[in-house]
Amino acid sequence: MTGLDHKYVEGSPDAPVLLLLHGTGGGPADLVPIARRLSPASALLAPAGPVSENGAARWFRRLAEGVFDHEDVVFRANQLADFVVGASADYELVGRRLVAIGFSNGANIAAAVTLLRPDAVREAALFAAMSPVPSPPQQDLSGTRVFLSNGERDPMAPLASADLLVRDLRERSADVVAHRHPGGHQVTDNGLVAAAGWLNG
Repeated sequence: MTGLDHKYVEGSPDAPVLLLLHGTGGGPADLVPIARRLSPASALLAPAGPVSENGAARWFRRLAEGVFDHEDVVFRANQLADFVVGASADYELVGRRLVAIGFSNGANIAAAVTLLRPDAVREAALFAAMSPVPSPPQQDLSGTRVFLSNGERDPMAPLASADLLVRDLRERSADVVAHRHPGGHQVTDNGLVAAAGWLNG
């Protein structure tokens, strides 16, 4: 098995497989309640972030609040993509629809994998995400679908950076739905309703 600690929960073969990517300081179980609201019958693949920041699990290093180590982002995005490819084979998920669900740092690594490794992730629902890599490669992302929910008063994931991520995805022909809410760095109820409609529509 590819080397990331993780939990796997079997689900209906007719429902999408959900790849759950927690925020800073979280763990594999964090997004299970969100996943069950979005798609109750789905199989769940929930790895743990491999980077420790003062004991808090993360997906990649950062130099300061909101300042990412972009070299590490690329390295860790490929690590996660390789894990997804390996786990899909090990759990006999190849050919199944797989959707990444990420919050905050988990949403940022999901965005990076979506931009860098479409062989691993073609669909993602991102909550409180921002642009993870400057000048991502110019590759064709037609067939990629991304939902983003961002707060208009989010000090940790500013709308300007979220808008840059939307632009980078759309310039590469991804199908993007950008949802906004009046709150901050959080997953909102109306964001979940919108995400469920996007996922199951």
